[in-house]
Amino acid sequence: MSEALSPELQAKAEAVAALLKKGAETYNGALVFANSLGAEDVVIADLISKACPEIVNFVLDTGRLPEETLTLLAQVRETYPNLQVKVYYPESADVEAYVAENGINAFYESQDLRKGCCFVRKIKPLKRALSGQKAWITGLRREQSVTRDEIQFEEWDEGNNMHKLNPLADWSEKEVWAYIRAENVPYNALHDKHYPSIGCAPCTRSVTLGEDVRSGRWWWENPESKECGLHPATPLKFK
Repeated sequence: MSEALSPELQAKAEAVAALLKKGAETYNGALVFANSLGAEDVVIADLISKACPEIVNFVLDTGRLPEETLTLLAQVRETYPNLQVKVYYPESADVEAYVAENGINAFYESQDLRKGCCFVRKIKPLKRALSGQKAWITGLRREQSVTRDEIQFEEWDEGNNMHKLNPLADWSEKEVWAYIRAENVPYNALHDKHYPSIGCAPCTRSVTLGEDVRSGRWWWENPESKECGLHPATPLKFK
């Protein structure tokens, strides 16, 4: 039997719902949620479904996602029929050109080639997903990594020239999972196999007890470089 939310976590969930509602009203149909189908993102999807289902979710299917992630995508659609979930894919010509020039697994060879792959499979589809929008929502948390420890609930995203909302910025991993269990939120089966952070299959591995939650992402690189380009390393707080 699921445990009820603690008063503290209930208050945090209500604060997130309020932020989402405020965003929906402020940006009036031009606010979208980048749902990467991670633990944080399913929490946000659940709260959007309850508080403001008019906010569109979008998923970036890079073409190399784990099967478990695609299974979760189907579960989210089934669990939340009131949500609109759009899926964006990389342009086939871009992928074909990258692979032809660099090879199918070139991202292991250098950081530049890895970022080039992320650009083709993630950044360009993100630009399409954000086209015409005024703001977007992410599941970023300060606790996730050294590149994210200064994120704010609301920021100016200079790279995409729009506002960005990070409603779980101050949530701990423990709180994320407490919410998932209490509210019976569907989540990625890989989390039960020691994958705290999940991206593309060849760039994600399980971690051991005590390792950083993002140590399984691009494990051959330094922690300070472990971003794909979707989010700037240094956020700009609203004036």
